[in-house]
Amino acid sequence: MQFDFTELEPESRYRLLTNFIGPRPIALVTTRSSAGQNNAAPMSFFNVFSHDPPILILGVQPRLSGEEKDTIVNIRRTGEFVVNMVDMAISQQMLVCGLGFDSEVDELEMAGLEAMQCNQIDANYVASAPCALECRVERLIEFPRRVLVLGEVVHMHVRRDCLDAEGRYVNPGVYQPIARLHADNYITSDRQFVLEPPSITDFIKSRRD
Repeated sequence: MQFDFTELEPESRYRLLTNFIGPRPIALVTTRSSAGQNNAAPMSFFNVFSHDPPILILGVQPRLSGEEKDTIVNIRRTGEFVVNMVDMAISQQMLVCGLGFDSEVDELEMAGLEAMQCNQIDANYVASAPCALECRVERLIEFPRRVLVLGEVVHMHVRRDCLDAEGRYVNPGVYQPIARLHADNYITSDRQFVLEPPSITDFIKSRRD
């Protein structure tokens, strides 16, 4: 089947893109409201795109009414946000944070997640998250129905058990983030395996043989 995205309506584009591009990691994004409350929102339009500079990108769409969501309102005002990675241990709390509470509700408290003050920005991160990345807005790219937020990572909190003994690499037996596939379907990384590429010499030799 062929799909002409220049002619396709947004709902069909969304369905096709999110059904076939995955799994997409979940960012539980925390920001500070104007009243000082913790706003928390799960997002699967998210990934890391650079390490030098260290840049994450969020894709935030408005509500169905066209009104901006609390996350982007707070990001515009403060220029700061936190990306908390999500594993199975906090997956249900992540879903609670996405229920669409009123702006004055502290969503971390509502979900039963302990909040910790960030080191370099005025926001809180989730204490039990496997890792949390403090970000400052590098730039916003505006589209009619989507804002792309480029955030520069200025600080990273990593739970000690998620790292190996030397504290250099991830411990795959502990850090098993979940990701979204499509609709309400998710996947967890508890079945990791190693794929090692052959050397180019061995590969060429095998082709000749």
